[in-house]
Amino acid sequence: MTNDPAADSQALFEALYDEGDDAVVRLLRSGVPAEATDDGETALYRASVQDHPGMVRLLLAAGADPDRASGPQAGDLPLCGAAVGGHTEVVEALLSAGATPDLREEFGFTAMAWAVRQGHADVVEALLEYGADPDLPAPGTEPPLVLAARRGSTETVRTLLRHGASARREALEEARRWLEADVEEELRAGLLETFGDAAAGAAGAAAETEPETVTSRFVEDGGETVVVELLRDGRPSAGNEQQTGHAAIATLLEERLGIRTPFEELAERALSSGDPGRDEWMESVAALWRRGDEETFQAAAAWCASGDPLRQAFAADVLAQLGFEQGGKPFAARALPLLRELVRTAGDGDSELAQAAVLALGHHGDPSALPEILRHVGHPDAEVRHRVALSLIGLVPAGHREGATALITLSRDPDDEVRDWATLALAGLDADTPEIREALADRLEDHDPDTAAEAARGLAARGDDRAVEALARLLREEDPQGYAYATAVEALEYVEDAAVRRRLERTPPRYR
Repeated sequence: MTNDPAADSQALFEALYDEGDDAVVRLLRSGVPAEATDDGETALYRASVQDHPGMVRLLLAAGADPDRASGPQAGDLPLCGAAVGGHTEVVEALLSAGATPDLREEFGFTAMAWAVRQGHADVVEALLEYGADPDLPAPGTEPPLVLAARRGSTETVRTLLRHGASARREALEEARRWLEADVEEELRAGLLETFGDAAAGAAGAAAETEPETVTSRFVEDGGETVVVELLRDGRPSAGNEQQTGHAAIATLLEERLGIRTPFEELAERALSSGDPGRDEWMESVAALWRRGDEETFQAAAAWCASGDPLRQAFAADVLAQLGFEQGGKPFAARALPLLRELVRTAGDGDSELAQAAVLALGHHGDPSALPEILRHVGHPDAEVRHRVALSLIGLVPAGHREGATALITLSRDPDDEVRDWATLALAGLDADTPEIREALADRLEDHDPDTAAEAARGLAARGDDRAVEALARLLREEDPQGYAYATAVEALEYVEDAAVRRRLERTPPRYR
């Protein structure tokens, strides 16, 4: 620390810009105040915006006020700066240090409003866990649930609903409005209205010439995000973005409000994306599962006969767990023949159909369906083989040679996920043969530690001493909070030699 406060502050900010944790610690220990500012900006705000959770914790521990406003007009809050960037770890550090979740910064914004507008569901979750009001409008009069519905972030809507957000009907109206809109065109029109004249003027264009825009799309959080940017001299000068989960959000909110959406509409919402991994597909499927009624079964049966592989895949997903939440499997006797036929007819080019039908048979857990499931063990699409491995967990009876052989084959698959789930299923077989033991032993050195741990557990359960060295390595090298470590600990119960078991139990982890 020098006798020049300005120089000390500058040194602290340079350390923050350079991401120099050691330098920050040295300066704070020398007496540079944690509340140091640079042109009104606080060190804590800078670290929060830059997403440096370690530095944020250092500053907080040194006495920085998590609620102190920053900037020349004292209008910016560290919590808001972290929230708008989606910096969840920083947000949690600030909240745990006492930051006020619903404190408003300049123009009335709260951290919740920023996080919801940007679709940062993890930040929203953190804020709600620390007491943020899920219904607090900020700014204006629209509550967070309506903003989340407009944004099209399904996960943010789910998070707010879990924490009791109440503006459900208003949010549903907003989601339905966007269902009828062209998101790209809406974003473009908004940009042109706000910035178009300035962009055209800067480019020397005639007033009637529309500035150039460029659109990009990318998949995230179970859906698609659309980004539209306004170009000036060929470079982006302004932009806006929005997610497209409005169909899934509408389905979620309709269920919460007790609105029975026609099954045809739910099917069209799912099929509009053409992707079974998207939120609109999965929310429609889940809504139909929960109905568990004859009308839904008849609709799914008709979709099975449609001849459209994607619609048939949707039918298979619906039949996978239709009525399960009501207890038992009320439609199994009629669903199984339909699903078995779909698996038999799915060709190598019908990946989505094969995945859905195979996994649906696995959900029903009927060993009589094994021949249909096993026919896709060698499918060229790893995602189909993955579903085969999943479906075989707990399904292969003792002594079923074809099932065991299939799992041994899949446990050697080049795809990590296929190999992992097949090894889990193989380890859990109620059978013990030299072939099974050798297949498990082959996986003890797998580069995926979860797979190696499952193999070690399977060998330990069979009393095979080859498991001991693998378990010792896993307990020594893996993250104590991770799956592989937990699996290795569970496997210790199978180690019969008490001295060996005690030695393994005392193995200190070296994971850092």
